[in-house]
Amino acid sequence: MWIGVVTGLVVVVVAVAAVLIVVRPWTAEFRHGGLRIAAPPAPVKPFPQLPPASPNAPEPSPQGLAAALGPVAGNPDLGAFTASVSDPDSRSVLWGVDPGKPVIPASTAKVLTAAAALLVVPPDKRVTTKVVAGANPNELVLVAGGDPTLTAQADGKGYYKNGPRLSDLVAQIRAAGRTADTIVVDTSVYTGPAWPSGWDPADIEGGSWAPIEPVMIDGGRKDPLVEYSPRTPTPALDAGRRLAVELGLDPGKVRLGRAAAGAPEIAQVQSAPMRDRLREMMIHSDDVLAETIGREIAAVTGNEQSFAGAVTAMMTALAAAGFDTAGTTMLDNSGLSTDDRTPARLLDRILVEAAAPQPGQQPGTSAVNTGGSTATGSPLAPLLDYLPVAAGTGSLAYRFVTPRDHSGAGWVRAKTGTLSVSSALAGYVLDSDGRVLTFALMSNDRPPEASRPALDAIAATLRNCGCS
Repeated sequence: MWIGVVTGLVVVVVAVAAVLIVVRPWTAEFRHGGLRIAAPPAPVKPFPQLPPASPNAPEPSPQGLAAALGPVAGNPDLGAFTASVSDPDSRSVLWGVDPGKPVIPASTAKVLTAAAALLVVPPDKRVTTKVVAGANPNELVLVAGGDPTLTAQADGKGYYKNGPRLSDLVAQIRAAGRTADTIVVDTSVYTGPAWPSGWDPADIEGGSWAPIEPVMIDGGRKDPLVEYSPRTPTPALDAGRRLAVELGLDPGKVRLGRAAAGAPEIAQVQSAPMRDRLREMMIHSDDVLAETIGREIAAVTGNEQSFAGAVTAMMTALAAAGFDTAGTTMLDNSGLSTDDRTPARLLDRILVEAAAPQPGQQPGTSAVNTGGSTATGSPLAPLLDYLPVAAGTGSLAYRFVTPRDHSGAGWVRAKTGTLSVSSALAGYVLDSDGRVLTFALMSNDRPPEASRPALDAIAATLRNCGCS
């Protein structure tokens, strides 16, 4: 296990430097004191240390873990609590609380989506958004391909890193010499409803999601650079309207419709590759990205691009890889639905397979123990690098910062999950003996302001546990 940002865990590196308060003798009282301007301090360069974890670290015992976790796992703030903790090196489950009980996973469900994508979708796959000639000479058709990361920012730097630029479509249309007065938006690649049971439409204005349509500008955000900006209820039409504005056309003439079969292509842009979009989905717990990635899983496996088709494709991919999906009922790929259910056992097992040595490898030689190389590791190994870092990145940036759980800062990497009725944490940690542990911790029926600190305390205890 290399402890680093690239893969594995991170060590919080602290560079200590003298801090000089520089005062300028601008006032009489300063001059009276005879203070002088100090020379600036020499620059300090941090040197991160990336020591490998020992392949001979002792395996924690179930009894040792039970003794260490008992006090924190009994916290009533956990509500209806389920959990599974495993040792990926031996693939053994070391501790659990009702690990097979299906509960609301919230956004830890994105672990399922990411795993299925890694199993069946090429990592360099991109999504194409096209403009083709319309049925009438005065029409252009924006053909949505399933990409919510298009940006209209003037500098091309939208919410999503390396997202395709609307300005490139505009430039290609103009270069082709095409003139029109009407934009038609073809969203036919997606079928079914724009959101499933268990999603709260109030969260559109609240900034969590936009209706799942196959083209959006910056995920449908009204303020393109703000994570939880209010979203538009009509993201595909809004993308067409913005294209019209950029072309100097009347946005009031934009409408939904279909491109004719074999219509000549005029322009196209492509998304970032799947590997990059998966990372953004996991680090920032992006619900819109999760749902559109779910439809990519559906497309490559021959399922319809709908909520039902995407869930079927995801669960089929996991089952084909040997995962026991019994008890899992999903209505989406993001975990937003309060009707979703999955057991901690499944989440933990996926993480075990991502971290474990593969057939033919010696213990201690999996991807997380070899400096980040995934060449001979599990196809799920990249999942480990997509997880937020405690007190460092993404949805864990502001957690593990209190004295109670700060010992996990930089050591815990985990996918978060938060709904009003559910909080969860699924990831891995290096314990104090140098052993990798995977975990899935799930709390239902308690508000997140109570349950999240209780979950973080368990993960921090795993970090501190020399439980061999």
